[in-house]
Amino acid sequence: MFHVEQFKINDIMNITKLKNAVRNVPDFPIPGIQFKDVTTLFKDPELLTELSDTLYEMYKNLNITKVVGIESRGFIMGPILATRLHAGFVPIRKAGKLPAATYEDSYEKEYGIDTIQIHQDALNENDIVLLHDDLLATGGTMLAACRLVQKFKPKQIIVNFIIELEDLKGRALFSPDVQLDTLIHYPV
Repeated sequence: MFHVEQFKINDIMNITKLKNAVRNVPDFPIPGIQFKDVTTLFKDPELLTELSDTLYEMYKNLNITKVVGIESRGFIMGPILATRLHAGFVPIRKAGKLPAATYEDSYEKEYGIDTIQIHQDALNENDIVLLHDDLLATGGTMLAACRLVQKFKPKQIIVNFIIELEDLKGRALFSPDVQLDTLIHYPV
């Protein structure tokens, strides 16, 4: 598990800078939800570089062969991180969006049921997979993504989020043997 203590004091200040730049959008997508908007990190070149550098430093020595990004915000940092790590990028998409044969998994999220898919030839047993998405809330999307990736029996699966909403306890869904890392932590 990644802990902020692993970073030097400059890295902690950089994470604080990233955290302070995340926009809070009340009542989106439904009333009562306080949406954490990471697009503010992506639009600023300095913050995007800082985020990219921080994620790269976390994983540069783990021999990642594939970064798997979850639709849609996982498609932003996922390919950037894959390029930095000299790894391939694999998308997990909503049902009906991938053109070739797929595996799929359905899950319950905060506001309904959803289904995600991955191409059946996306990964193999020799891969070390970094699963990436922007936010860990209740954990349903990433848990379904983990089940999809597990179908390929890769050497290792590592899970990464930019943000974790700690009070929603999404982390509790994952077994202790899953390396689950987050950069920015918020109470709900």
